[in-house]
Amino acid sequence: MDPTRTILVQQDSATAPADRGALTGCPWHDVKTMLRQVGLRPTRQRMALGWILFGKGDRHLTAEMLYEEATRAKVPVSLATIYNTLHQFTDVGLLRQVAVDGSKAYFDTNVGDHHHFFIEGANELFDIPGAEVILDKTPTAPEGFEVARVDVVVRLRPKNSNT
Repeated sequence: MDPTRTILVQQDSATAPADRGALTGCPWHDVKTMLRQVGLRPTRQRMALGWILFGKGDRHLTAEMLYEEATRAKVPVSLATIYNTLHQFTDVGLLRQVAVDGSKAYFDTNVGDHHHFFIEGANELFDIPGAEVILDKTPTAPEGFEVARVDVVVRLRPKNSNT
């Protein structure tokens, strides 16, 4: 590794995650605690969706994937409510939205600083291990703005066996 290169780490303080160190390990209780910490009322639908989202560790889901899981879990919720809830959770820092192309967004339960691999064709998003993404320089923000976060999505495809 070139020692003159720097690893870029950005944290958007406006969307800093809730204190997950205070959690107990009981998904239902922890979701209620997380919602209250960020000022969201723990409604039945938020609790159910939060339990699905956060009860299985760090994950990357689209609204449609969450809707399918909620349907299988017999949670009566519309796709519009799923979108609204995902955006509410993102706005308060419980989730991180990762855009992979103009029409597809994933929601990441790991809100810490990290980057992603995206497997084209399989529509699979996963974390790049550790601090493997190295950036030399970020662009200068326009007057009156600051860089809030840098998202790197590295697109992957299977190697062609003929090359």
